[in-house]
Amino acid sequence: MSQLLVASRNRKKLAELQRVLDASGLTTVTLLSLDDVAPFDEAPETGATFEDNALAKARDAFVATGVPTVADDSGLEVDALNGMPGVLSARWSGRHGDDAANTALLLAQLADVPDERRGAAFVSACALVYGPEPADSAVVRGTWPGRIVREPRGEGGFGYDPVFLPAGSERTAAELTPQEKDASSHRGRALSALLPALRAVL
Repeated sequence: MSQLLVASRNRKKLAELQRVLDASGLTTVTLLSLDDVAPFDEAPETGATFEDNALAKARDAFVATGVPTVADDSGLEVDALNGMPGVLSARWSGRHGDDAANTALLLAQLADVPDERRGAAFVSACALVYGPEPADSAVVRGTWPGRIVREPRGEGGFGYDPVFLPAGSERTAAELTPQEKDASSHRGRALSALLPALRAVL
């Protein structure tokens, strides 16, 4: 039985990776979260890109624990805001992880933007670190295009899901089932792209 550390305390992210692993046949892997390992100093997320932040989180956790680690950094890029909030997505309103405040601020900033200019994409960078050398790592990116609706819809998901309408869908990300979201989401796409590296390591 192999162990894989997910550098997060977000149980929804852990469950998402578990579903991706199960669907791929990697069923002998035990997933651990940061709550399952001894505490260590976690560096602040100061990278300029999602990839920088994901790799830093994964490397810190691997160095502290010695367990192969996956970390993700993800967010929303809105065309009318020149790609923002981007890496600042989780703290867009000034308070980290306040989904309601972040979403309310985003909708206010887009209030006068016409529907045809409300394009956006969720982006996820996933990093795997499995050794001490810089080469002992893999980083991939997944993108989920869509647009921002004017009112939140749906009870599922988290973050900006209730205002994100995926391309080709009539339902927001928060109105999709977990399985539907896995099949097309930015993190689902990134985790799927990481599977060859995970298979090689695990």
